[in-house]
Amino acid sequence: MLAKRDDMWSPISKIFDDFFNTEIADWAKQNYSATGTTIPAVNIKESDKDFEVEVAVPGMNKKDFKIEVENNMLVISSEKKEEKSEEDKEGKYTRKEFSYQSFQRSFTLPMDIIDDKKIEAKYKDGILTITIPKKEETNKPTRVIDVK
Repeated sequence: MLAKRDDMWSPISKIFDDFFNTEIADWAKQNYSATGTTIPAVNIKESDKDFEVEVAVPGMNKKDFKIEVENNMLVISSEKKEEKSEEDKEGKYTRKEFSYQSFQRSFTLPMDIIDDKKIEAKYKDGILTITIPKKEETNKPTRVIDVK
């Protein structure tokens, strides 16, 4: 006769099962939003003069992007709709495929040191680059004070 055995390791086993079955631990979904769309990877670089945000978004066009500064936040979003179809001789669809991609990324801006009126964006080779210049007074070189 086969019977399920209840041993002392069951509670520990259940804890690990619960952890590894949660969405937090599902590494395959880490670059996807709740709607199943891909969230693009981002690099942020800082220099003495500016911040540069690089967003990996291949296959898009520059008209697909919306970039706003709102309440100390840089908001980058995109929507792209695409429709592919094949028609037979009578003009009826034999196959039709829709594609919809969207994302939104937000970043808090250090408004006290950036010049939000001079933010620029360009899109080339699948990379959206947003340059956020620092205010002139923050670009001054560091002054070393001698101790006497």
